[in-house]
Amino acid sequence: MTRTWNFYAGPATLPRPALERAKAEIPDWESTGMSVMETSHRSPEYDVVHHGAMDLMAELLGLDDDHQVLFLQGGASMQFAMLPMNFIPKGGSADYVNTGTWSQKAFKEANIIASARWAASSEEDGFTRIPKQDEYNLDPDAAYVHITSNNTIKGTQFHDFPDTGAVPLVADMSSDILWRPIDANRFHLIYAGAQKNIGPSGVTIVIIKKSWIEQANEGLPTMLSYATYSAKESLYNTPPTFAIYMVRNVLEWVKAQGGLAAVERQNRAKGDRLYGVMAANPGFYSCPVDEDSRSYMNVVFRLPSENLEAQFVAEAKAAGMVGLKGHRSVGGCRASIYNAMPIEGVEVLAGFMEEFARRNG
Repeated sequence: MTRTWNFYAGPATLPRPALERAKAEIPDWESTGMSVMETSHRSPEYDVVHHGAMDLMAELLGLDDDHQVLFLQGGASMQFAMLPMNFIPKGGSADYVNTGTWSQKAFKEANIIASARWAASSEEDGFTRIPKQDEYNLDPDAAYVHITSNNTIKGTQFHDFPDTGAVPLVADMSSDILWRPIDANRFHLIYAGAQKNIGPSGVTIVIIKKSWIEQANEGLPTMLSYATYSAKESLYNTPPTFAIYMVRNVLEWVKAQGGLAAVERQNRAKGDRLYGVMAANPGFYSCPVDEDSRSYMNVVFRLPSENLEAQFVAEAKAAGMVGLKGHRSVGGCRASIYNAMPIEGVEVLAGFMEEFARRNG
């Protein structure tokens, strides 16, 4: 079977071994005579998968005993509201860093629930860079500081996380979680929709400090309280079992690669290859993002005209590469090269870019 090179921003490509394992196990999983999709979430067989995925995530990120891995539904968009609902006290406020669409959506929801303010922004520069530390105007009394670590639309990424002092740091890492080693224990909360870098759509990973949950607001709806998921280890109600099973498969694949240090080396090689093609063809390809803010997950670029961009996307699709059209709000082209995109796929794209420039430059 020939696999298409999938450069979509999400749902995104998954590791071939994780898919092959699921293919083999769907008819008869763990000799149960059932698929994991049919198995009770209270069964001992599923419990191995559920807690296995939690343990792998904690291991890969080096989490301390005060951090807990949770599985939620509703996507990252649910977290835009759930976070302020739990942690902005009555009369309080939270700080947000404005780096584009997803941070703006999170900010909007926070202001529906409570109050939020911009602590830093790169809007004046068209979101072509990540704000520097000396640009932050932090409120020392803020409930937390929220960042979006990678921006799928604008193609920017935090390569250094801000120092927020005693104020809890929170991150939406939906599109770059596990792309490299980080000090995850610096964060009071990390959330990530799985469908970009660690699994299929349907489950959201939340990594949270248990001691912070103890400070959360009370009187919340049961299913919108982090305490509910923490107390029952994400088994209060039926979790998205198949999505969690696939996350477990992906995490085992990440570990088999050599962990996050090995994954980072490959991710940097992939990004550098594509950015290198642009640098070698400066009159044809251009990247609108400042070099020190460029994403290694979502590589955005422009061609000399929109007609050429449309031709590029069409010819790439005919050559077995899909998902290269830029987000509808910004246009251009975009290659999403998450962890599961092998270097081989990036080499195919890089070669196509070089040939396309020769033919049309």
